[in-house]
Amino acid sequence: MNELHLPGLAPLAAAWAARGWLALLALTVAVLFVAALRKPCRRWFGAERAFQLWLLPPLALLASQLPHAAAASAPLPPLVYTITSAAGTMALQAGVASGFDWRIGAMLLWLAGGAAVVALAALAQRGYRRRLRGATPMADARSRRPVLRAAHADVGPALVGAWRSRIVLPADFSERYDTTEQALILAHEDAHAQRGDGWWCLFAQLLAALFWCHPLAWWALAALRHDQELACDAAVLRGHGAQRRSYANAMLKTRSAAFALPVGCAWPPRHPLTERIAMLKSPVPNRLRRYAGIVAIGLLVVALAGSVYAATAPIAPTQAATGAAAEYQLDMTVDFSSDNEHQRHAETQALALCSAPGEVAKVRMLSGGVDATITSADSGHLRIDMTVSGADGAMLEHTQLLGAPGKAMHVVGTGADGKRGFAIDFTPRVGCPARVIAEASPVKVTEHVKNGVARAVAESVAAKAGWTLVNPDALGHAAVTLSFNDMPAGTAMQQLANLAGMKPVFEGKQVRFEPK
Repeated sequence: MNELHLPGLAPLAAAWAARGWLALLALTVAVLFVAALRKPCRRWFGAERAFQLWLLPPLALLASQLPHAAAASAPLPPLVYTITSAAGTMALQAGVASGFDWRIGAMLLWLAGGAAVVALAALAQRGYRRRLRGATPMADARSRRPVLRAAHADVGPALVGAWRSRIVLPADFSERYDTTEQALILAHEDAHAQRGDGWWCLFAQLLAALFWCHPLAWWALAALRHDQELACDAAVLRGHGAQRRSYANAMLKTRSAAFALPVGCAWPPRHPLTERIAMLKSPVPNRLRRYAGIVAIGLLVVALAGSVYAATAPIAPTQAATGAAAEYQLDMTVDFSSDNEHQRHAETQALALCSAPGEVAKVRMLSGGVDATITSADSGHLRIDMTVSGADGAMLEHTQLLGAPGKAMHVVGTGADGKRGFAIDFTPRVGCPARVIAEASPVKVTEHVKNGVARAVAESVAAKAGWTLVNPDALGHAAVTLSFNDMPAGTAMQQLANLAGMKPVFEGKQVRFEPK
């Protein structure tokens, strides 16, 4: 069990946190592009071309989530330096402290919000369809789609649904509109159906649910529907340009939609109607300008999607910026505990564990083991995949975490039987400082201490290496049981300091201890 006691969600939440912000950034950039270009594009190339700008947000989102080829790195042999501290029988704390992983909480909140938005849209769609009860087919309607006459005068005209869509007309359709206006209203709804506007509404509603917490998503949903109506008007005028006045009269006679229709095209509110009528006075762009608009928007879509894809590529750390980027190090303190009817047992190891990116480095103790893999992630973070197993080899925990180099992290948990516990403190690092220290201190030491004092052990190691301890009291006086087997003196001093929560600073022949 990890920090939030939801082990299955930890890797998913980590991936969500790593990729979610890229999707949010891509959506923001794409919607701002559309907001800036929709009116100029409508003026230059026509409303139909301007509506096609709404291809930008979904394609930018897709580009932000596409995988990038990872550069292969040559494998290096793992390096593990260990200090073991064990106590056969000792009292353990009654419980293990646990922390809260904000990524899991944020992901659950996001899922709940998206589900609520989808549920509300489904209820609104269902409510609109209930208003269609009692509707009768209109066999004399000249349309390629099924046409229904509603039982109420405040329902329709509208295109309802995406798959197997229907055209709905108000109950007083024949009385409210003259013959020419009726043909134009049907042409308008037919244009919606032929353009697939029901599907556009469905995808836009799902996108708004996906980014329900982003204000731009809701603005984009309203703006898309407005541009959709303008594009449909432009399509109708291409075939009925001589009937602009009748088309305007039909608009003025049509009531605004009184009921929400998430998936479908109902008559828009009164405010956009003034802009639609004003557009009737503008000349329809000729074929050359419409084709030029297709080319311009196509190039813009490709350029923006390509830019988003390139911008989301992980930046490979350089040697100058990160040191020896060919391997990583985990500074770890691993505590295993067991509680049975005879005794309580605890075992501790402090390690500096180095391995190549993607290579599994293993720690084996009497009470269990840890397998850890470090790989690079986005924004300079490191991804740590960790599997904890008991002495019998049964998996106790599998978790994936993201952290910045040098940032301490903590994982705690218990076995399924509730009698086995573990706590792991670890800090990922770029390069292998333990290897550097080992190579810089050729003197090797062998120490076997039972219930000794950390300061005394440090003084013994320093004497053998010819060093002077500046502040040995910083290590404290806690009793430790240690075993060094032919270990480089620098590594031994570093791991001894880790047990006390300190780090050694080597200055010539002097060693000073500082807090981590």
